[in-house]
Amino acid sequence: MNTRAHKVRSSVAVSGTALLLAAAGLGLAPAASAAEPQPPVLAVDTAAPAEVGLAGLPVDFTTKVSITGTTDASSARLTYRIDGGAGLPPNAVGLEYRLDGTEWKKVPLTYAGGTFSGEMPETFPLAAGRDRTVRLRIGVPMGTPHNGDGNGGTERLKLTTLVSYGASGAATDTDDDTIEVDGLGTGLSGVPATATAGGPAVGFQATVANPTASGYENVTDTLITSKYASVQVLRSGTWETLTPVTSDAEADVYGFDVIGKDASLAAHSSTVVKVRVGYREDTPAGKTTLRSCVFVNQGSVPFRGTTFCGNEAMLTVLAAGSAGGTPTPAPTAPATRTPSATPAPSASPSASTEAPSATSGTTSGTSGASSRLAETGSNGTSTIAAVAGALVLAGAGALGFAALRRRRTRA
Repeated sequence: MNTRAHKVRSSVAVSGTALLLAAAGLGLAPAASAAEPQPPVLAVDTAAPAEVGLAGLPVDFTTKVSITGTTDASSARLTYRIDGGAGLPPNAVGLEYRLDGTEWKKVPLTYAGGTFSGEMPETFPLAAGRDRTVRLRIGVPMGTPHNGDGNGGTERLKLTTLVSYGASGAATDTDDDTIEVDGLGTGLSGVPATATAGGPAVGFQATVANPTASGYENVTDTLITSKYASVQVLRSGTWETLTPVTSDAEADVYGFDVIGKDASLAAHSSTVVKVRVGYREDTPAGKTTLRSCVFVNQGSVPFRGTTFCGNEAMLTVLAAGSAGGTPTPAPTAPATRTPSATPAPSASPSASTEAPSATSGTTSGTSGASSRLAETGSNGTSTIAAVAGALVLAGAGALGFAALRRRRTRA
């Protein structure tokens, strides 16, 4: 995303009457009389990132504090307020800082009604006419490693930075920024219109794309299909048969981890894998669907974690012995994949490189599955069964999938 974070500057002048800063609930310090020493006048400027990835790794940014008056500040203090709307759970936002040295330390955050707030634990002195830059990083982890939260989300964060001095907590300046929140995309392309039960496998591509400035870890891209299917992926020029992943609650639903379990995705990158699917000879004839869902921080329970799903691709299974189906040609080259190593998150909010689109085309009259990014508005969460009623196979009925839930997707 090339747009810069939206910033609202809110410098607060010191007056003789104490005012209430609604953004943080902190009082404004009253001005001293002419006979008293003038209090420090601090200014703050936060260069927040333009975007972060939902359930991704944190992204670096900076806050600069300076003295605009002639009085030194013995202890400058930074307080942060992060408003993501009512759809965010208490584990959704993380904020860290580096003041001295190389160690990242947490800014303790309290949560209430979708708003997180906290003060940087360390203060620092600042001389008149000088400034100091503090390194920070912010993320929307949506849980912890291997314990992703599948409920909630947001489209943006409003980050408010407040600077104060001493023990009074009186803020002298504030700075507001808006950070967009996006997520992973996943989809299928080139899905053939037909396949024959007991016949040759049919081939297509599965793509998972990261259009955000966050790197991602513990990513599992899963092809959702029925118990009648077998799935292979092309790795290093060889077709590898995948072991199905199943849930005790939904025994008829099979998932196949096409990029492996707990993969990494760099910021603004994508991974494309060649896939082929075959159907057993006893597969009932009729229409069936394929769907790609990507899980972040999936734990030991299948199909759980922060979840993004692409559109369905429809395919007709022909009766065994029928002429038809589109076999997969012999492989000519390994599948194209992006490096798995995740670099340090970029501190630049204006990166111009974006991930290739995961939107699929259509082949042989079938509707491909374009990737859709999961999102929720600030007015709350919409959790649904991601593929309930979708894996419909003629003669077999609708396969439920209550175990897999996700947020609503962008139209």
